Amino acid sequence: MQLTDQELVHAIRLGNEQVFEAVFRQHYAPLCQYARTFLHDYDDAEETVQAVFLTIWEKRDGLEINVSLKSYLYRAVHNRCLNRIRHLAVQAEHRERAAYEMYQVAEAPAQSLIADELSDRLQQAIQRLPEQCRLIFIMSRYEELKYQEIADRLGLSIKTVENQIGKALRILRTELADYLPILLFFLLLENNP
Repeated sequence: MQLTDQELVHAIRLGNEQVFEAVFRQHYAPLCQYARTFLHDYDDAEETVQAVFLTIWEKRDGLEINVSLKSYLYRAVHNRCLNRIRHLAVQAEHRERAAYEMYQVAEAPAQSLIADELSDRLQQAIQRLPEQCRLIFIMSRYEELKYQEIADRLGLSIKTVENQIGKALRILRTELADYLPILLFFLLLENNP
């Protein structure tokens, strides 16, 4: 004898385990296949379908189904799959954020040491510049004076100032050639937080 959907729901509501098991056996495999179209993982799909049936059984006293039992089950699995997808997305975002923060914490001391060493080497290289070249470079880069201002202060032509800056940059580029890849790395890190 075939029971109607209303009779099946009524029997489940009354706690009839045999009817519940029959509904479970009839719909379990197709519902797992349906869930797998969303979750792409058979274990997740099975867990989702099992959770739907478990919820139905636990809340059977208040079970109200106004559509066909099959439609209700598919809608319940659909909704639970969407919730699972949202949950997995939040987990993935949290993992990415945690990994990024751990990377930042781990990299900060190493970056600081390298930056300190690079700064020391730069200062040493500047100190080794010829006196007039060093003075003009410092006025340009650290005091941020324009070439004309430097020329006026030192009583030189702008062309002399330009030549001395060019000379300083060539010497520093040679002196710091070993550090150029590190300097580029830091520039890239600062531009891509």
